[in-house]
Amino acid sequence: MAIDGYDLSQIPPAFDRMILMVIDGLPAEFVLGKGGQPPEKSLMEAMPYTQFLLSERRAIAFHAKAAPPTVTMPRLKAMISGAIGGFLDVAFNFNTQAFLDDNLLDQFYQIGWKLVMFGDDTWIKLFPSLFRRYDGVSSFYVKDTVEVDFNVSRHLEVELVANDWKLMILHYLGLDHAGHIAGRHSLLMTSKLKEMDDTIRLIHTHNALNGDDDGRRTLLVVVSDHGMTERGNHGGSSYEETDSLALFADLWSESLVYAPNMHNEVFQVDVASTLALLFGVPIPKNNVGVLLIEAFNSLTDEHKLRALELNSWQLLRLLQVHLPHLLCRDLREGASSGQILQSNEYFDNIEEKLHHLYSKAKAAHTLWKLSERDSSGRSENSTNSYNAVASYYDFLRFGSEWLSHRATDKPIKLILSGVVLLLLSSVLLFYLLLLQFKDHGTEKKFGSALKNCSCVWHLDETFVSLGTFLHIFSLGASSMVEEEQYTWHFLSSTMCLILFYMTMLSFLKEQQTVSVEMKKEGKLDVHQSQIAHISAARYTTRVILMKPLHTYFQIYSLMIVLICGRILRGWHQGGVNWVHLHDISKWLEQTSSSCMKAFEITSLLLVMMLSLFALSLLKSRTRYVLIASFGIIVLGFLVLLHIIENRPVNRSTSIAQIFYFNFGILVFGTFVLSPWILPLNFQEHTLLMKKSSNSHSSVVKTDGVLMGIQDSLYLVGVIYASSWCLLQLLLQQPVNAIPMLLIFVQTMACIIYFSASGHHRQLVEVAAVYFLGMAGHFYLGNSNTLATIDVAGAFIGISSYSMVFPSILMFIITFSSPILSYLSMLVCISTKDIVSLSLPERPDLSQLLNLMIAFPCLLPLVLNSAVLTAFTLILLVMRNHLFVWSVFSPKYLYVCAGTVSVYIGLYVVAVTVVYTCTVFFFRAKQLKFGNS
Repeated sequence: MAIDGYDLSQIPPAFDRMILMVIDGLPAEFVLGKGGQPPEKSLMEAMPYTQFLLSERRAIAFHAKAAPPTVTMPRLKAMISGAIGGFLDVAFNFNTQAFLDDNLLDQFYQIGWKLVMFGDDTWIKLFPSLFRRYDGVSSFYVKDTVEVDFNVSRHLEVELVANDWKLMILHYLGLDHAGHIAGRHSLLMTSKLKEMDDTIRLIHTHNALNGDDDGRRTLLVVVSDHGMTERGNHGGSSYEETDSLALFADLWSESLVYAPNMHNEVFQVDVASTLALLFGVPIPKNNVGVLLIEAFNSLTDEHKLRALELNSWQLLRLLQVHLPHLLCRDLREGASSGQILQSNEYFDNIEEKLHHLYSKAKAAHTLWKLSERDSSGRSENSTNSYNAVASYYDFLRFGSEWLSHRATDKPIKLILSGVVLLLLSSVLLFYLLLLQFKDHGTEKKFGSALKNCSCVWHLDETFVSLGTFLHIFSLGASSMVEEEQYTWHFLSSTMCLILFYMTMLSFLKEQQTVSVEMKKEGKLDVHQSQIAHISAARYTTRVILMKPLHTYFQIYSLMIVLICGRILRGWHQGGVNWVHLHDISKWLEQTSSSCMKAFEITSLLLVMMLSLFALSLLKSRTRYVLIASFGIIVLGFLVLLHIIENRPVNRSTSIAQIFYFNFGILVFGTFVLSPWILPLNFQEHTLLMKKSSNSHSSVVKTDGVLMGIQDSLYLVGVIYASSWCLLQLLLQQPVNAIPMLLIFVQTMACIIYFSASGHHRQLVEVAAVYFLGMAGHFYLGNSNTLATIDVAGAFIGISSYSMVFPSILMFIITFSSPILSYLSMLVCISTKDIVSLSLPERPDLSQLLNLMIAFPCLLPLVLNSAVLTAFTLILLVMRNHLFVWSVFSPKYLYVCAGTVSVYIGLYVVAVTVVYTCTVFFFRAKQLKFGNS
């Protein structure tokens, strides 16, 4: 039989049927140990039957290294097609499409096999029409660790005795879900390992595997799609995440011969070519894997070399697609087999090296065939066989690695066109920002303070510019991308120190100015000089006690920001290289649950107290402000119930759902109603209106409108920020409760500093809040690997499977700190003295909006656009870099998702300001008509 040019009849199929058991998220370390050491005793005791198979050499197992991204869908594709996917598969993992590339399942289907599948419904989405019977379960409802596996195992008794299938796929999700919920070393993990071991025992000891009356043999293959981190997450490229399992079991008396070394490291893509040759079907065309020769130990040398030859042919054809001039022949012209085997040339050209390696393998194979005909020397024949296998492996491994790196090649013209569009958008946003610098209204907004500090205030602006360029340049180094938290910690801390320096310098200058003015008084005699000196001292004291009171607020605020930043810096080690080091979060996770709940409740109460205190500062004391305060109390009470009632799950889910409903009512209600309910603040200007001419009345009314806008934006901003923090206390991991509190305190302290300062442009204010938001992203334990994404939190309050709402919650959890900084821009805007803005007698709404939201919206867009454009160029240049998949690609996903968070946050700010100003101007107009 010849299929696609392969004469596979030369290799008899080793098996007739196969059971493919996928244990989602199982690290190979749990079964095989690590670094040559056996697994922990508790892990071995949890899987006694699996350990028995390995110790009795009735199964072979490998550490099958998975390529990033380590999520389910691309890993399944790799195992059945042998091809390496792209990082866009992370997005497709949530919306799986039919798999159309050449793969093993299609090959089996074409030769008449009947397929059945039970478990993860990703298989059904990839192959919607292949399975004769199936029962799919959702892989994203991670709260379920029981039903997802029971729905698989309940079919075993019937299916094992059925004879109408050739391939049965069992995909168990419970162990992966247990990791997401409680981590890698939780009690749930031990019970799930025991359950999986019992399933392997049930399958392996069933008569179906021992052969039926017709002598049909069934192969049991146990694999995992990826591993997991200490906290049970995955998606990145660490050893813990890429360490997947590949185990082949056989019950025949003539079982696979396996060497004692059970810690071989292979690649996950090697599974596809191995299974194809074991069952006599063509290797998938895009396969870059190398067959596992240990799985062919039961075959003769002739069949093993034939399998390697077929794998080499398939890989050679794939290489020739990328290297058209690669024309390998059996032997080089004028060279004998012995000369080729003894050649150790150095090749600069990749085509020449591949040609040499392939020619060497063919020569060794030919030499073995010649020695096989001469049966006199068995030892020499064995040596030739070993050399042939080694030569084939040299070619296959080198070719496989080269093809894996070439997987990043994409249409360069299409990519460049996208880069050009990004550059144009960045230039446009930067141009709009420059126009704001030229707007004299912005200069007038800060009065004479800028003139007095013209030689000082440039320092903070210079650092914003240099810090942005420093961050962009750091993204070109893989190690700096992995440890980006250090960059943002440096930028936020240094920014605070610069502001502290400028505040102290301004304070000292004010004192010197007072002393100089007192010395310039008229000529005085000695007695008068003493009196003047005393008066100057008293006056200086009053100045220190009155005007510099704002300075003390600024100093204390900056101290709070720096202290909170230092605590947050030690909370999570973060990153990739130092995540194993001890930090505060790891220490807290080792404490009792009651201690952790105490920290959560403390954080909750402090957030509520700060929120209520911020609302109490509002000038307009209306009933709605009291209602809003009551809404904050209700949300806090629901979070408290969720913390206390973490079990049972059903009650906790109901509490979370009630929280979501009240959250929406409070936030949306405040946004819609506050501009209509808060007063226009005309009362305090009544006397001025009566005593003034009509020409001044419009200015007074304008002041009233501006004060009403200020109060409304302050109320909405505080509700936004407070409700957002309470939402995070509900969704975030318990260990992140205190970091969320500290980030909230940092943000509010930063806003207090700028509200009491007149020495900085709004550019610096917005940049400082932006820096704190980005630093907070990493303070919460996030990194540039997908493994730190909290999947379990995305299902809080979800009672049934849904894809949209958990995805939104996952996004909210991941970008909680940056979005908090954007929402806090409303509080920044409201704390400015907008009544002192220079406006005409008939104010223009567009001019007011330009002065209020231009910088808060434009600057984050410019900073984010610069990073997005620069990193796109970096990724294009680094597309053949060794760490393109493990470092640069996941970072690019974070940059793109971060761009979405920027636009969402700033859109909320812009819409809120526009709506509030429009309503107040409409009310003022209506009031004017009513009075007339």
